[in-house]
Amino acid sequence: MASDHLTNIPLPNSDPGGEVVPVHIVTHASQLPPEFLHPSADKKLVIGFDCEGVDLCRNGTLCIMQLAFPDAIYLVDAIEGGRALVEACKPALESSYITKVIHDCKRDSEALYFQFNIKLHNVFDTQIAYSLIEEQEGGTKVPDDYISFVGLLADPRYCGMSYLEKEEVRVLLRQDPNFWKYRPLSELMVRAATDDVRFLLYIYNKMVVKMNSKSLWYLAVRGALYCRCFCITDNGCADWPPLPPVPENVITDNKALEEEILSVVDVPPGKMGLVIGRKGASILAIKESCNCEIFIGGAKGPPDKVFVIGPGKEVRKAEAILRGRMMDVYY
Repeated sequence: MASDHLTNIPLPNSDPGGEVVPVHIVTHASQLPPEFLHPSADKKLVIGFDCEGVDLCRNGTLCIMQLAFPDAIYLVDAIEGGRALVEACKPALESSYITKVIHDCKRDSEALYFQFNIKLHNVFDTQIAYSLIEEQEGGTKVPDDYISFVGLLADPRYCGMSYLEKEEVRVLLRQDPNFWKYRPLSELMVRAATDDVRFLLYIYNKMVVKMNSKSLWYLAVRGALYCRCFCITDNGCADWPPLPPVPENVITDNKALEEEILSVVDVPPGKMGLVIGRKGASILAIKESCNCEIFIGGAKGPPDKVFVIGPGKEVRKAEAILRGRMMDVYY
């Protein structure tokens, strides 16, 4: 397996400058590690994971999957390798034996599900983990205050690295949305794809030791719900793995944790404006009054649905307010 590129990657408990490891561009499944292709309880893995594509969602095009191992990074080229290569990764991406460390899994999961029938499972979402650690340490939860990957990298508690190149790629993507489709991969494309995953294992090791059993459960269940958030079909989540059960030994405020759920609210044609409100004021007010996460499919779709994630009682409360907004009834 020839090394196409070299990069610095931080190893657990090492300086973010890290050690030099190879970056492999993968066009055939045989170039991937056997323990990844054939998940096993005897060889559990934790890997960094991300996807790049053109308008990455159900209707877009998945172009690259990045896999960060402690000793190498693999750029799985879905354009050159085609459907067969991506489908060879399906057992690993759906396996409970491989933890996928990712920052904001929702659209990646949607693309994998609708384009390749892959149900992304067992994720450690660093965006969710960051918020849970902040709450655990006494911070106040603010609606829509989701840390960006650039912001996470800059936080000295987790990495303390600037990521100025990210804006360079964003500019190119605005100029040419097909940026990730072009082949052969340019040096900039390889560097940008690598940079999106090469610090994830380092951040994971920094985060996981901070989290108590309550936060780890919330992370597991919210990660599972985020994965299926934009993937709901007519059969709901029937074909997805079961959610992690509420741990019996985790108590908060002398009460057992309440089970978290995902609800999908259908919005009739012409009513989404009432739900969102002027400059987003209506949807923000709902988020502030309910202890749950609310997402809208938006331009990438599905445009006629609102997704609500959180404790059952809070989700039902949000549903009621949302339906009231659709009838132009204000609480």
